[in-house]
Amino acid sequence: MNSRERTFLALNHQPGDRIPIDFWATSAVVQNIKDKLGLTYDEFLDQYDVDLRYIEGPTYIGPSLMDGIDIWGVTRGVVSVASDGKSESYSEVTRPPLEDAESSDDVESYNHWPSPDMFDYSVIEKQCDTILKKNRVVVFMGDRLNRIAQLKPAMYLRGIENIFVDLVINPEIAVTIFRKIKEFYIDYLERILIASKGKIDIVLTGDDFGAQNGLLISVDMWKKFIKPGFNDYINLIKCYKTVAMHHTCGSVVELIPEMIDSGLDVLQSIQPEARGMALSCLKEKFGKNICFQGGISIQKTMPYGSPDDVRHDVKTIADTVRSEGGYIFCTSHNLQSDTPIENIVALMKAYPEFGKNMHFLT
Repeated sequence: MNSRERTFLALNHQPGDRIPIDFWATSAVVQNIKDKLGLTYDEFLDQYDVDLRYIEGPTYIGPSLMDGIDIWGVTRGVVSVASDGKSESYSEVTRPPLEDAESSDDVESYNHWPSPDMFDYSVIEKQCDTILKKNRVVVFMGDRLNRIAQLKPAMYLRGIENIFVDLVINPEIAVTIFRKIKEFYIDYLERILIASKGKIDIVLTGDDFGAQNGLLISVDMWKKFIKPGFNDYINLIKCYKTVAMHHTCGSVVELIPEMIDSGLDVLQSIQPEARGMALSCLKEKFGKNICFQGGISIQKTMPYGSPDDVRHDVKTIADTVRSEGGYIFCTSHNLQSDTPIENIVALMKAYPEFGKNMHFLT
């Protein structure tokens, strides 16, 4: 059974020959894989039979951007975090350009709203074909800072505190920001889907709605401010007969019924330390109506556990989901630079070992 066959069975809540595999890691981990294992990223993915593969997406061809400023006009700075000689670098917002906006008119008149015309979409089909030649599953998600979303870009543009205050005090500002963001992403995503000529299997949207112990905003606020745009994204994806997957960090168990109502197919990356997000509980409550990805801890097991601990966690998850489908193996977010290479190898070997379906094979 190839990657496409087993993954689509899983997405249809049916078991295949084994549980499908996805892989998320930071660039520092990719470099560590090359240094320690002597493998390029693609060689690593092929060696461990990773089923889901990600296209890069359209090429930026718009006006030259100033250093540290993205297509939204958001100013960013590089922040490095180091521990035990290992480091990661992240691009963090240093100045939200709409932080001083006082009205929806100020938002409308902002002169850095991006246009989908800033991108060349002709590269999309070739990216898909490269993956399809290996019978892998084609996923589009964009990069971490330009992923189909609403709340996160609003945080970048307005500032985290400001946008949350707006939801209560200045809702017209929040609504206008969300609308402008959505208008861009709807057009941008549709051009990508058209350019792919039906070759994208999964579109991954990404918007963080949860913290470790609960939601960032209430369910009622999410339904009022976020769900309409969320529905529009999902509906567009479904119009092109593509699977809708959504990434959110944190505890979002209260939102899952709303996401199911919106037609979401897959929720990822399941974070086991977050309140109410144990995979076994999620499968019991919602497993007939939505698929899940993730659940292998990057907060505890992967950086601080032993290879045997990694194997134990993989087996526990496999035993929970193997007979039902509706699940894709992956970690709870990107593996970080403090993850021992031995644990990464243990993870990748444990996936097929414990994920195989002996009943299917016989």
